[in-house]
Amino acid sequence: MIQLEALTLGYGQQILLDHVSANLDGGGLIALLGRNGSGKSTLLRATAGLGTIKSGRILLAGKDLAELRPEELARTVSFVTTEKVRIPNLKCRDVVALGRAPYTNWVGRLQPQDREIVAKSLALLDMSAYAERTMDQMSDGECQRIMIARALTQDTPIILLDEPTSFLDLPNRYELGILLQKLAHKQNKCILFSTHELDIALTLCDSIALIDHPHLHYLPTRQMINSGHIERLFHNETITFDPKELRIRVR
Repeated sequence: MIQLEALTLGYGQQILLDHVSANLDGGGLIALLGRNGSGKSTLLRATAGLGTIKSGRILLAGKDLAELRPEELARTVSFVTTEKVRIPNLKCRDVVALGRAPYTNWVGRLQPQDREIVAKSLALLDMSAYAERTMDQMSDGECQRIMIARALTQDTPIILLDEPTSFLDLPNRYELGILLQKLAHKQNKCILFSTHELDIALTLCDSIALIDHPHLHYLPTRQMINSGHIERLFHNETITFDPKELRIRVR
Protein backbone atom coordinates (compact mmCIF):
# COMPACT_ATOMS: atom_id res chain seq x y z
CA MET A 1 0.00 0.00 0.00
CA ILE A 2 2.90 2.38 0.85
CA GLN A 3 6.09 1.63 -1.07
CA LEU A 4 9.36 3.39 -0.31
CA GLU A 5 11.94 3.00 -3.04
CA ALA A 6 15.52 4.10 -2.33
CA LEU A 7 14.04 7.01 -0.39
CA THR A 8 16.28 9.71 1.06
CA LEU A 9 14.81 12.36 3.35
CA GLY A 10 16.32 15.21 5.36
CA TYR A 11 16.65 18.94 5.63
CA GLY A 12 19.59 21.08 4.59
CA GLN A 13 22.70 18.93 4.83
CA GLN A 14 21.12 16.66 7.46
CA ILE A 15 20.14 13.22 6.20
CA LEU A 16 17.48 11.45 8.28
CA LEU A 17 16.73 8.46 6.06
CA ASP A 18 19.22 7.31 3.44
CA HIS A 19 18.13 5.18 0.48
CA VAL A 20 15.57 3.18 2.46
CA SER A 21 13.15 0.76 0.82
CA ALA A 22 10.09 -0.92 2.31
CA ASN A 23 6.64 -2.14 1.31
CA LEU A 24 4.10 -1.27 4.02
CA ASP A 25 1.13 -3.57 3.56
CA GLY A 26 -2.52 -2.54 3.58
CA GLY A 27 -5.24 -3.81 5.88
CA GLY A 28 -3.22 -3.44 9.04
CA LEU A 29 -2.07 -1.15 11.83
CA ILE A 30 1.57 -0.09 11.58
CA ALA A 31 3.51 1.75 14.27
CA LEU A 32 6.34 4.07 13.27
CA LEU A 33 8.99 4.03 16.00
CA GLY A 34 12.28 5.85 16.48
CA ARG A 35 14.13 8.16 18.78
CA ASN A 36 13.34 11.88 18.95
CA GLY A 37 14.55 13.68 15.85
CA SER A 38 15.00 10.48 13.87
CA GLY A 39 12.60 11.55 11.13
CA LYS A 40 9.21 10.06 12.03
CA SER A 41 7.26 13.24 11.34
CA THR A 42 9.40 13.97 8.28
CA LEU A 43 8.54 10.56 6.81
CA LEU A 44 4.83 10.97 7.53
CA ARG A 45 4.74 14.43 5.98
CA ALA A 46 6.61 13.23 2.90
CA THR A 47 4.18 10.33 2.52
CA ALA A 48 1.27 12.77 2.77
CA GLY A 49 2.80 14.88 0.00
CA LEU A 50 3.69 17.70 2.38
CA GLY A 51 7.45 17.33 2.46
CA THR A 52 10.45 17.40 0.12
CA ILE A 53 12.04 14.17 -1.09
CA LYS A 54 15.79 14.38 -1.68
CA SER A 55 15.91 11.25 -3.81
CA GLY A 56 13.98 8.06 -4.46
CA ARG A 57 10.23 7.88 -4.57
CA ILE A 58 7.08 6.98 -2.64
CA LEU A 59 4.26 4.96 -4.19
CA LEU A 60 0.77 5.08 -2.70
CA ALA A 61 -1.57 2.25 -3.71
CA GLY A 62 0.76 1.57 -6.63
CA LYS A 63 0.90 5.17 -7.90
CA ASP A 64 3.93 7.46 -7.77
CA LEU A 65 3.24 10.22 -5.23
CA ALA A 66 5.05 12.77 -7.40
CA GLU A 67 2.65 12.12 -10.28
CA LEU A 68 -0.61 12.31 -8.33
CA ARG A 69 -2.80 15.33 -8.95
CA PRO A 70 -3.96 17.11 -5.75
CA GLU A 71 -7.47 15.65 -5.99
CA GLU A 72 -6.04 12.14 -6.50
CA LEU A 73 -3.74 12.55 -3.52
CA ALA A 74 -6.64 13.73 -1.36
CA ARG A 75 -8.56 10.58 -2.27
CA THR A 76 -5.58 8.32 -1.53
CA VAL A 77 -4.13 9.49 1.79
CA SER A 78 -5.47 11.40 4.80
CA PHE A 79 -3.28 12.86 7.54
CA VAL A 80 -4.07 13.55 11.19
CA THR A 81 -1.47 15.88 12.70
CA THR A 82 -0.61 16.64 16.33
CA GLU A 83 -2.21 20.10 16.14
CA LYS A 84 -5.12 20.71 18.50
CA VAL A 85 -8.30 22.04 16.90
CA ARG A 86 -10.03 24.44 19.28
CA ILE A 87 -11.92 26.81 16.98
CA PRO A 88 -14.98 28.31 18.77
CA ASN A 89 -18.37 27.76 17.12
CA LEU A 90 -16.97 25.03 14.83
CA LYS A 91 -19.25 22.02 15.27
CA CYS A 92 -17.87 18.51 15.27
CA ARG A 93 -20.17 17.50 12.42
CA ASP A 94 -18.75 20.33 10.29
CA VAL A 95 -15.16 19.32 11.06
CA VAL A 96 -15.85 15.74 10.05
CA ALA A 97 -17.67 16.92 6.90
CA LEU A 98 -14.47 18.64 5.74
CA GLY A 99 -13.22 15.17 4.87
CA ARG A 100 -15.69 15.09 1.97
CA ALA A 101 -14.02 18.08 0.26
CA PRO A 102 -12.26 15.92 -2.39
CA TYR A 103 -15.65 14.58 -3.50
CA THR A 104 -18.03 17.55 -3.34
CA ASN A 105 -18.86 19.88 -6.19
CA TRP A 106 -17.12 23.21 -6.74
CA VAL A 107 -19.26 25.00 -4.15
CA GLY A 108 -18.55 22.31 -1.55
CA ARG A 109 -22.19 21.30 -1.16
CA LEU A 110 -22.75 17.99 0.58
CA GLN A 111 -24.97 15.47 -1.14
CA PRO A 112 -27.12 12.94 0.79
CA GLN A 113 -24.47 10.25 0.34
CA ASP A 114 -21.84 12.60 1.80
CA ARG A 115 -23.97 13.26 4.87
CA GLU A 116 -24.45 9.52 5.27
CA ILE A 117 -20.68 8.96 5.23
CA VAL A 118 -20.22 11.71 7.83
CA ALA A 119 -22.82 10.09 10.08
CA LYS A 120 -21.23 6.65 9.69
CA SER A 121 -17.77 7.98 10.51
CA LEU A 122 -19.05 9.65 13.67
CA ALA A 123 -20.77 6.41 14.65
CA LEU A 124 -17.64 4.32 14.06
CA LEU A 125 -15.75 6.58 16.46
CA ASP A 126 -18.63 6.53 18.99
CA MET A 127 -18.98 10.29 18.55
CA SER A 128 -22.53 10.61 17.16
CA ALA A 129 -23.73 12.24 20.38
CA TYR A 130 -21.08 14.95 19.98
CA ALA A 131 -22.03 15.99 16.44
CA GLU A 132 -23.55 19.34 17.46
CA ARG A 133 -20.93 20.23 20.06
CA THR A 134 -18.27 22.78 19.21
CA MET A 135 -14.60 21.81 19.22
CA ASP A 136 -13.68 24.24 21.98
CA GLN A 137 -15.94 22.29 24.36
CA MET A 138 -14.20 18.96 23.81
CA SER A 139 -11.46 17.13 25.68
CA ASP A 140 -8.19 16.24 23.93
CA GLY A 141 -9.30 12.64 23.51
CA GLU A 142 -12.68 13.64 22.07
CA CYS A 143 -11.06 16.06 19.64
CA GLN A 144 -8.64 13.35 18.52
CA ARG A 145 -11.57 11.06 17.75
CA ILE A 146 -13.26 13.79 15.73
CA MET A 147 -10.10 14.34 13.68
CA ILE A 148 -9.85 10.60 13.01
CA ALA A 149 -13.51 10.62 11.99
CA ARG A 150 -12.67 13.40 9.53
CA ALA A 151 -9.89 11.21 8.09
CA LEU A 152 -12.31 8.30 7.77
CA THR A 153 -14.83 10.54 6.01
CA GLN A 154 -12.13 11.38 3.48
CA ASP A 155 -12.46 7.71 2.47
CA THR A 156 -8.80 7.05 1.67
CA PRO A 157 -7.09 3.63 1.67
CA ILE A 158 -4.19 5.13 3.65
CA ILE A 159 -4.44 7.04 6.94
CA LEU A 160 -1.41 8.66 8.57
CA LEU A 161 -1.34 9.91 12.16
CA ASP A 162 1.47 11.83 13.86
CA GLU A 163 1.69 11.01 17.58
CA PRO A 164 -2.09 10.53 18.03
CA THR A 165 -1.71 9.51 21.70
CA SER A 166 0.67 12.28 22.77
CA PHE A 167 -1.90 14.38 24.69
CA LEU A 168 -3.86 11.48 26.20
CA ASP A 169 -3.66 9.72 29.54
CA LEU A 170 -2.78 6.02 29.66
CA PRO A 171 -6.31 4.53 29.53
CA ASN A 172 -7.25 6.77 26.60
CA ARG A 173 -4.01 5.89 24.79
CA TYR A 174 -4.89 2.20 24.84
CA GLU A 175 -8.49 2.91 23.91
CA LEU A 176 -7.36 4.92 20.88
CA GLY A 177 -4.85 2.22 19.91
CA ILE A 178 -7.54 -0.46 20.03
CA LEU A 179 -9.84 1.78 17.99
CA LEU A 180 -7.17 2.27 15.29
CA GLN A 181 -6.57 -1.48 15.22
CA LYS A 182 -10.28 -2.17 14.65
CA LEU A 183 -10.52 0.48 11.93
CA ALA A 184 -7.50 -0.94 10.09
CA HIS A 185 -8.91 -4.47 10.12
CA LYS A 186 -12.62 -3.81 9.62
CA GLN A 187 -12.22 -1.00 7.08
CA ASN A 188 -9.22 -2.65 5.38
CA LYS A 189 -7.15 0.52 5.76
CA CYS A 190 -3.40 0.93 5.88
CA ILE A 191 -3.02 2.97 9.10
CA LEU A 192 0.49 4.21 9.90
CA PHE A 193 1.03 6.20 13.09
CA SER A 194 4.11 7.50 14.84
CA THR A 195 4.40 6.90 18.56
CA HIS A 196 6.74 6.68 21.54
CA GLU A 197 4.44 4.19 23.24
CA LEU A 198 6.35 0.92 22.87
CA ASP A 199 3.78 -1.07 24.81
CA ILE A 200 0.93 0.03 22.54
CA ALA A 201 2.99 -0.50 19.39
CA LEU A 202 4.13 -4.00 20.28
CA THR A 203 0.84 -5.31 21.64
CA LEU A 204 -1.67 -3.79 19.21
CA CYS A 205 0.08 -3.35 15.87
CA ASP A 206 0.41 -5.81 13.01
CA SER A 207 3.77 -4.47 11.88
CA ILE A 208 6.50 -2.09 13.04
CA ALA A 209 8.44 0.43 10.97
CA LEU A 210 11.53 1.30 13.01
CA ILE A 211 13.74 4.25 12.09
CA ASP A 212 17.32 3.40 13.03
CA HIS A 213 19.05 6.48 11.65
CA PRO A 214 19.64 6.54 8.73
CA HIS A 215 18.03 3.15 8.12
CA LEU A 216 14.45 1.86 8.28
CA HIS A 217 13.53 -1.64 9.46
CA TYR A 218 10.06 -2.95 8.64
CA LEU A 219 8.86 -6.28 10.03
CA PRO A 220 5.75 -7.98 11.40
CA THR A 221 5.52 -7.16 15.10
CA ARG A 222 6.58 -10.56 16.46
CA GLN A 223 9.55 -10.71 14.09
CA MET A 224 10.55 -7.18 15.11
CA ILE A 225 10.43 -8.21 18.78
CA ASN A 226 12.69 -11.19 18.06
CA SER A 227 15.07 -9.25 15.79
CA GLY A 228 16.76 -7.31 18.58
CA HIS A 229 16.48 -4.02 16.66
CA ILE A 230 14.31 -2.39 19.34
CA GLU A 231 16.51 -3.41 22.27
CA ARG A 232 19.61 -2.15 20.46
CA LEU A 233 18.04 1.17 19.48
CA PHE A 234 16.59 1.83 22.92
CA HIS A 235 19.58 0.39 24.77
CA ASN A 236 19.31 2.93 27.60
CA GLU A 237 15.95 1.41 28.58
CA THR A 238 15.15 -2.06 29.89
CA ILE A 239 12.48 -3.67 27.74
CA THR A 240 10.89 -7.03 28.42
CA PHE A 241 8.08 -8.67 26.50
CA ASP A 242 5.86 -11.41 27.89
CA PRO A 243 4.22 -13.13 24.87
CA LYS A 244 1.68 -14.88 27.11
CA GLU A 245 0.50 -11.73 28.82
CA LEU A 246 1.07 -9.59 25.68
CA ARG A 247 2.56 -6.88 27.86
CA ILE A 248 5.56 -4.65 27.45
CA ARG A 249 7.51 -3.34 30.39
CA VAL A 250 9.83 -0.35 29.92
CA ARG A 251 11.95 0.86 32.82
